Amino acid sequence: MAKEWILNSAMNRFQLNFKRNVGPTSESIRKCSPKTLDEWRDYYFTNVKPKEHIEGLGRKLYIKITEVIQSEVTEITEQDCVDYMIQLVINRTFDGYMTEIQTVYGQLQKILDVQIKPAPDEWDRLFNVDFFIQIKEKFIGLQIKPINSGIQLPEIFKEYALQEQSHQKFTEVFGGKVFYLFSAKVGEKKEIQNKEVINEINIEIKRLEQL
Repeated sequence: MAKEWILNSAMNRFQLNFKRNVGPTSESIRKCSPKTLDEWRDYYFTNVKPKEHIEGLGRKLYIKITEVIQSEVTEITEQDCVDYMIQLVINRTFDGYMTEIQTVYGQLQKILDVQIKPAPDEWDRLFNVDFFIQIKEKFIGLQIKPINSGIQLPEIFKEYALQEQSHQKFTEVFGGKVFYLFSAKVGEKKEIQNKEVINEINIEIKRLEQL
């Protein structure tokens, strides 16, 4: 299995299985309509690429693995592996998380036609608020929670119950309510899942504007 993984990875990396190297295999086998493996083999070597050509690609693959890849592997240090794992688990996860949040609050900002700003660190700690909307001298709090396929929803609702007190305290101090926004990937885009909250935020904005 390990050997096959190495062979497959190297073949794809150096594009030895691309159409320009092995010909239109899918199209050719349909054209051949073989009943047996031998029939297909004979057709391919006769009409698509000669056997010597494929053997040459195999020898090229061997050179790529034993010279190019092996040379690259010897340059990898233990610290490279440690740094890569930390980068993958911490940095890239955080970057993806922040991109998702920014995408969602960007959508909300456009829909509501108001400016949404990141909350100060102190607000995050004291009130569990990620972003805020200022209406006159009052503030509305927003908390964005990325979810995936509903798996995190029970945990999020539990967290919401625990944070309810801090959100009430935010309202007492700043006058506006705190709203939860759930985001999830739909196709290639991140979207707000609980869209009904948008109307609730609009109502709160109008209420504060009338004070």
